[in-house]
Amino acid sequence: MYYERHIDNYLSEWASRDVRKPVLLRGARQVGKSTAVRHLGKQFEYYVEINFEKKPEYKKLFQGNLDVMRIVPQIAAMYGKPVQAGKTLLFFDEIQTCPEAIMSLRFFKEDIPGLHVIAAGSLLEFALEELPTFGVGRIHSMFMYPMTFDEFLKASGEQLLIDARNQASAREPIPEPLHDRLIGLLRNYMLVGGMPEVVERWVQTHDFIQCQEVQDDIIISYEDDFAKYRKRIDSSLLRLTMRSAAVQVTRKFVYSQVGGGYRTDEIKKALEMLIRAGILIPVTHTNANGLPLGSEADHSYRKILLLDTGLMLRLLNMTMGDISQITTHILTAGAADLVNKGPMAEQMVGLEMLRYQSPNIRHDLFYWVRQVRNSQAEIDYVASHLQNVLPVEVKAGTQGGMKSLWLFMREKRISEAVRCSLENFGTLDYIDNEANAAVRHVHICPLYAISMMYSGL
Repeated sequence: MYYERHIDNYLSEWASRDVRKPVLLRGARQVGKSTAVRHLGKQFEYYVEINFEKKPEYKKLFQGNLDVMRIVPQIAAMYGKPVQAGKTLLFFDEIQTCPEAIMSLRFFKEDIPGLHVIAAGSLLEFALEELPTFGVGRIHSMFMYPMTFDEFLKASGEQLLIDARNQASAREPIPEPLHDRLIGLLRNYMLVGGMPEVVERWVQTHDFIQCQEVQDDIIISYEDDFAKYRKRIDSSLLRLTMRSAAVQVTRKFVYSQVGGGYRTDEIKKALEMLIRAGILIPVTHTNANGLPLGSEADHSYRKILLLDTGLMLRLLNMTMGDISQITTHILTAGAADLVNKGPMAEQMVGLEMLRYQSPNIRHDLFYWVRQVRNSQAEIDYVASHLQNVLPVEVKAGTQGGMKSLWLFMREKRISEAVRCSLENFGTLDYIDNEANAAVRHVHICPLYAISMMYSGL
């Protein structure tokens, strides 16, 4: 069964254009890239999928020259299906194993512009890095991530609940029984995560143990992939770095905590490789004095997120042993403890903020910390909205627990902010007497409604 994905509308819109470029679908292994393309393929009269790992014989077609007017008829002959502009979706999967095929993509745009072509693969970033050129300006990249909470709800048959939530606002909060139901489903999502195979197992069984078995298999497949990086870096260091990132998640990443006796420069290289592979997501410090936020980014201050909350918990289990106390906490803790104790809520908000954005460009996450000795002020995330800087805090507390937010808004002269919590929809107004009685508006966005974060602002 196919579960609807955020990227589906973008792929359909691309397919409907009169003029289009080949798409390079990028993202970590097993986030659902191939499945989404196959779903799109149902809109076409013919669908041709070539997996270069399963059928390496197709690589021979790209040897010698990259004349697509020669290559396409040969593909059709070998596959036994027409490859025709306007009628066929041609999908190259695991294209990273055939660099020549990556380089050929630019010529599809030039020589057969009417043919729909999509390519995808794991570890693509490394393959692209080694190519002299792969068609900048002639290829369109899309970026794909694990399933969002909204996608998880749809897969779980909760479309009516989504519709009810989407009607709620600060003026008309969602009814309390539905609020409680959404919180319960959110707890499940924190444990299950958004890897499509794990979500499918959850929908079929509602068994966390079976989901954990799938998660463990995914992590092992990631670590098996590390052997493919061997020319670049020690695979044992990559494994240590990934597991240390799980332990340090949502905190400033400290290289010395990775262990293994590796030098800082080696760990930095491993960290960057895992980021490029899509397994780790950086959250970079910014001074946030204006836009773009990246213009004041300080890459020496970074927090690291895992691409998926479910995988993070399994990595913690592999690193620290039994984590049953953590999972029990997620399933049973009160709202304040669930949000304020442990990294799960903060990690989930960052991932959700990233995944609901357009897949047509690579987006970055930022945070702010006051770089003054003995200062504790920190804002979990800093985003941009309507050409303004928007602080986003993940908190369960009240005004007294938001000193960092008030300080940030005063220093940056910001009037709007978002607090993500397990509260219902609402707003909080604060009169800042230290800034000439300026009014600060804080919009309360429930953790189960990050897709609605910017509505009402």
